[in-house]
Amino acid sequence: MQLVVENLGAERGGEPVFEGIGFELSEGEGLVVTGPNGAGKSTLLRVVAGLLPAMAGGAELRGSGLDHTGLSGACHYLGPLNAMKPALTVGENLAFWQAFLGDAGLSVSDALDRVDLGTIDHLPFAYLSTGQKRRVSIARLLVSRRPVWLLDEPTSGLDRGSQDRFAELLDDHLASGGIFVAATHIDLGLEQVGELVMKAGH
Repeated sequence: MQLVVENLGAERGGEPVFEGIGFELSEGEGLVVTGPNGAGKSTLLRVVAGLLPAMAGGAELRGSGLDHTGLSGACHYLGPLNAMKPALTVGENLAFWQAFLGDAGLSVSDALDRVDLGTIDHLPFAYLSTGQKRRVSIARLLVSRRPVWLLDEPTSGLDRGSQDRFAELLDDHLASGGIFVAATHIDLGLEQVGELVMKAGH
């Protein structure tokens, strides 16, 4: 399995954001995308995820052998918003995503244990702190299997201990043959991952 991005370009408001972006990631490989605000890190992830159109080039998943509909169906996208309904409980939110996405991974309770929230599944999502909300959104990555994780500032709102736990989850994902691309301003604490530095205006 390979995630192949070739000569990718994107625009925002009719103006180019970036162009000529290319990389290849095989099973067990990750890429950290860094650069200043406005360089296009979030736009890059959204284009790869199929949420925004490409101005040029493209992205595809080759040789996956999995029953997914194209690259978008093989991806988990974790954006700045947590994509949870405030009035539903933590458990109800994760159960919804597991049923909606299919290809069940960990159980809801096991996924919450992995992010150290195993005792709050009964609480409404709205009651949680900022860091707890982010950890629940990370648990969403675990309840359904997807080989490619596209992560936009995934550690936003997390304390140091939660950041370390997230690094362990990323290591586990790579060890199982997964791929990730993460846009971040901070060191994720991972070794042997690639880096793509984006520059504003390019």
